[in-house]
Amino acid sequence: MSSAPSVVRQLSDDTINRIAAGEVIERPASVVKELVENAVDAGAGRVEIVTAGGGKTLIRVTDDGSGMSRDDLALAVERHCTSKLRADDLLDIHTLGFRGEALPSIGAVSRLAIATRHAGEPHGWEITLEGGLKGEPRPAGLARGTRVEVRDLFFSTPARLKFLKTERAEAAAITEVVKRLALARPDVRFSLSGADRTALDLPVARGTDARLVRIAQVVGADFPDNAVPIDAEREGVELIGYAGLPTYHRAASTWQYLMVNGRPVRDRQLFGALRGAYQDLMRSDRHPVVVLDIRLDPHEVDVNVHPTKADVRFREQGLVRGLVVGAIREAMARAGHRASTTVGAATLAAFRTGLGPDAAPPAGHHQAATAPRGFGRPESPGAAAGRPSSYGRDPLRPSGGVSREAWDWRVSPFRPDPMDRAQDPADGDPGLPERDPALHEPQGGAPLPGFGEAAQAGFAPGFGVSADIRSADPAIDAERAARPLGAARAQLHENYIVAQTRDGFILVDAHAAHERLTYERLKRQRAETGIARQMLLVPEIVELPEEDAGRLADHAAALAEAGLVIEPFGPVAIAVRETPALFKRLDIAGLVRDIADDLADRDASSRLDERINHILSTMACHGSVRTGRRLRPEEMDALLREMEATPNSGQCNHGRPTWVELKLTDIERLFGRS
Repeated sequence: MSSAPSVVRQLSDDTINRIAAGEVIERPASVVKELVENAVDAGAGRVEIVTAGGGKTLIRVTDDGSGMSRDDLALAVERHCTSKLRADDLLDIHTLGFRGEALPSIGAVSRLAIATRHAGEPHGWEITLEGGLKGEPRPAGLARGTRVEVRDLFFSTPARLKFLKTERAEAAAITEVVKRLALARPDVRFSLSGADRTALDLPVARGTDARLVRIAQVVGADFPDNAVPIDAEREGVELIGYAGLPTYHRAASTWQYLMVNGRPVRDRQLFGALRGAYQDLMRSDRHPVVVLDIRLDPHEVDVNVHPTKADVRFREQGLVRGLVVGAIREAMARAGHRASTTVGAATLAAFRTGLGPDAAPPAGHHQAATAPRGFGRPESPGAAAGRPSSYGRDPLRPSGGVSREAWDWRVSPFRPDPMDRAQDPADGDPGLPERDPALHEPQGGAPLPGFGEAAQAGFAPGFGVSADIRSADPAIDAERAARPLGAARAQLHENYIVAQTRDGFILVDAHAAHERLTYERLKRQRAETGIARQMLLVPEIVELPEEDAGRLADHAAALAEAGLVIEPFGPVAIAVRETPALFKRLDIAGLVRDIADDLADRDASSRLDERINHILSTMACHGSVRTGRRLRPEEMDALLREMEATPNSGQCNHGRPTWVELKLTDIERLFGRS
């Protein structure tokens, strides 16, 4: 026998319970989650939650589920006792809870009282736990179901109270938990109330649109109009739900509601898949709004990797990621030119008198998009002329890219590329509708009289508004106005196109729209035949800092796939030998320097495909029509038609909206005509 003193000791049950409580019960919202999950697993059709003090003082959850007998109630508060799991089905879980830890963990750090009545019992039973000390079951009068009351959370572990946030923050966390659980079960009524208000009251949603009705209740009434349905399947894994349009976004990821077999989760791998799906559709500092449920065989996913069951592990992680990214991208492509309706709401708000740059948005508006710069913000002519564009460059100085003087409509990506026609004379631009010359060619072969000159009806020549350009043929004009993006009427400040629709008008950012069209065409070329390149008669030498030159040389293969062939030219320069044939005139030096900067900013671990797409995006920005280029009537209409036929044209490569729609009724209200 060893004479050394013993240093290993058995922990007491009370200490074990407190340790377990620290894993399962992090804050009041954790208590609500566990209790509501128990209620749903018990078959409840109605769950009522009442809190006080942000859940620190009181949490009461009442349901009309199956209830428990006296013996089951006594066992339910013991550790690792559960009715939801057998020894042989740990990988075949169909309930929200299964670990049997919640109730004893809660009872270890609070004053817990449980009253329940089973349908077959003449009366109910009640039991209490206070700081881990269990009382005996005693009779209680109540209807079928269960009522769990938690008071003075963490009273037995005062140190834990110091880590809780304010009552308001804890109450908000509880609301978020209930929302996520409610989205998974539209067939259950949920209500959440505090001492002075009802935070949530979500009635049962029934019928074929039950899921969409519940989504509107939780996420917002405007979400269904700004989302696309997702319904995809791959190798036994199904993805259903709704994904918000790229221009309908939020400042935080809390609006991403993800479920696995109906279980709300917050899994980093899935969040990464969402970022990949929206990668070139949304600003990097914004987050999409989605409600998605991944359904698969329970044996293919492990939900037992964390005590709170918020994280999961898929057997085929790559398959799930590919399904999420592919399904969302395909749905966004089908959405075409659609943009969020909230963009128009933000624009109307900016028009209202007294709305400055720091003013709050109107009630009910969730800041899904930022109003276009300049609306509602008076500027002097000098300030407007020197104001940088939204793309970080002077709008009147083409610092790198196609100059407004040299830009030629005939070689623009709005029209089929000559190289494409040389390859197949019978085909136009692949993937785009055949153009009607009557809609896209100027009448009489020349721009309409007055277009390209300042309007003469009371505007100074420098005001920057092109004259109205209605077609001489009323039938053609009506047909244009019936199109989704309407008929071009004028150009403002040599960038913004005004188009009239049947019930309003549309403002289009010509540079942003052209940038997206060019980018999508480059991607399409790369996927189908590879990006066509043109060799320079004389290679262009671009001098760069040594680290930038080396970085570009390291990415030479990716640049070549993007249509830009380079090679080192000494330690501080590179030689550009070929460029994409799509661009007939290009500021090569400016493009190369911007690509070098972008590569320096991006994560070196980015996938090759992501890096190439980012290079293509930079090229599209350089090769697009610049602010300050006055467009002809047929150019504006052709731009609108191509936007209607191009996937993702509702937002530019940076995630900003390319067009805004204002309804005639809203415009009339601005002038008090309603």
